[in-house]
This record gives sequence, structure tokens and C-alpha cells, in this order.
Amino acid sequence: MKLLITGVCGFTGSALAESLLEGQEGLTICGIDNLMRPGSETNRARLRKLGVEFTHGDIRSASDFETLPQVDWVIDAAANPSVLAGVGSGGTSRQLLEHNLASLINVLEYCKRHRAGLVLLSSSRVYSISALAALPLRDNGKAFELDDSGALPGGVSCNGVGPEFSTQAPISLYGSTKLACEVLALECGEAFGFPVWVNRCGVLAGAGQFGTPDQGIFAFWVNAHLRQRPLKYIGFDGKGKQVRDALNPRDLSVLLREQMRTEQKGGRRIYTAGGGPANAMSLRQLNDWCDARFGARQPSSDLRPRPYDIPWIIMDNSAARLDFGWTPAVSLGETLREIAEHAERHPDWLERSGV
Repeated sequence: MKLLITGVCGFTGSALAESLLEGQEGLTICGIDNLMRPGSETNRARLRKLGVEFTHGDIRSASDFETLPQVDWVIDAAANPSVLAGVGSGGTSRQLLEHNLASLINVLEYCKRHRAGLVLLSSSRVYSISALAALPLRDNGKAFELDDSGALPGGVSCNGVGPEFSTQAPISLYGSTKLACEVLALECGEAFGFPVWVNRCGVLAGAGQFGTPDQGIFAFWVNAHLRQRPLKYIGFDGKGKQVRDALNPRDLSVLLREQMRTEQKGGRRIYTAGGGPANAMSLRQLNDWCDARFGARQPSSDLRPRPYDIPWIIMDNSAARLDFGWTPAVSLGETLREIAEHAERHPDWLERSGV
């Protein structure tokens, strides 16, 4: 089997390429990346050693697809992944639309031309911010947790947020591009007869991630804590109790491999994929973990809320477990240890990440 990975030199794309090659014989991977993200050049040499066929190109340009070989599947891992994209310092709204939505048109035309299947990596941020903010939560002293003692809205349970949860606006400009990509991909797959799987991923985390405060928060926090960089709890009373779950790309690669092996026609096509409740923690708990490893640090507090921020979101993997027998195997503790060891070996990592 031959795969094309877009955004192959990013953290997710490169980590998936490595994991998929380790876990499957007879697999060939080619990848395309514009090397725009700070640090992405670092992964090019590593991918070449793994035998990945690399093309320096931009998926926003239709002509850059002309030299790409025919493949069986495309994994679309190219995107501006920040929820603040288009409204903060990470580029304009037009750039966000071009990066995350317009580029997908070229990917879909490539899949149509070569009859290649598509695995679209979407985001947990397609879910309604107002609906997430309205979830009943309780404070356990160090983290928010879901209060399931009463009725809950559809699509959420003690297992987390599932595919049926509300996607009603507002979901952020970033989230709207990802949701539009989902609809467009599924429609094109149906119209032109190629398979499409959509995975709404939670926070992806692991060693070698280019961590910044608004993306890659686990990697950023560990690196910044180790190097005595300023750390800040933002919003929610400035106490760091907001909660996310973390998914290691090695686990995601297992799910993607199973999806690409499946010849299902019709049925469910959208899944949530994250670390789940067992691999979730608050910023305060993450800081406690770093304190135990590197020595105590007290983050400052900023009570002002950030746009689009939410207090709690954990992915419910029940559908993926039911359909593919998939559940994350890499614990959050193992992922954090890997990030910490990488941070200790690479003292300039935040600078490489553009921080």
C-alpha cells in the first residue's frame, strides 16, 4: 500500500509516518510539506532516513500536486492547528481559510483523479463553544470534572464528548474551517466514489512536538517549565483547572491503519479520537507533574478570558472502540515522560518551535 501524507514535516504528519512504517510491512509513504511551520525543517532529514519520499510543495497550489505519485490513501495532516488562527497573531482570516479549507479542494481533486481514499484529521474544536461552556461541571480542587448526576445534553457522557454533540456556531473561525472540510470531504467521497474517514482528534501530544501556548500545550508547558520560562493560567479564575485529554500519535496511527483496512460502505464515517478520561488532566495537574520532575514553579494568573476558550473537553472513543476495536494504549504519564526526556535532550526546542 502507498500513502500520501500532507503536512508530513509537522509533528502529527511526521509522527504518523514513523509509526505507520514501523507497524506495517510493504508500506510506502510519500509526503508533501511547505516547511512553513517553525521547526518543520527538523523533521525532513529524519523522514528521509525512514525512506519517506518528500516533496517540498504547498497543497494550496494545484500545480504542486502534478508531480505527486498515485497512492492508495491520503492522510490529510496539513492545517493551521490553532483555535486562535485568523483572530490573533497567527495570520489573517483569509490565510486561515486558504490554509485549512481552500487547500482541501486540491486534496479532494487528487483523490478523485487517483481513486484514493482519504483520512481527514479534523478537530475537537468543531463543537459548539456555548454548548461546551454550558456543560455542568464540578470543581474537585485541582480540575474541573463533568457532573453527570443529572441530565446531560446529547453527545456527552462520563466517557466524554462524542460525534453527536452540537456543532452549532460559534465554534471559532478555525473550527468552522475544519467542520466545512468534513462536509466537503464526505460529499466528494460520496459523489465520486472514494472512501472517506473523518477523525475529530483531541489534543495530540508527544516528544518532538512544536509546542506553543495556543497549540501543543502539553509539550509547551513541559519545555517552558524545565527552562524557567514564564507560565500563566489564563481565564477561569486563573487557577489552571481547565481540562484536556492527550492522544499520542502512535495510538492515532493504530486507528488510521484499521480504517484504511476497512472496506465499509456507508454507515458511520465521523469519529472522535482522543486520550479519553484516563489520559486527561488540568493545567494545574500538569504543572504539579512538572514540579515533581523539575522542581516547583508557580505560574502567574491572568483572569481575562481568551477567545474561544472552554473549561473542559475530553474525547469519547466509544464509537471507534465499537467499530474498530480501538482504544488508546499509551498512557498520559508515558507521553509526558517522553516529552520531558526530549526536552532535556534539546535545550533549544522552544526556539526551534518559534516561541
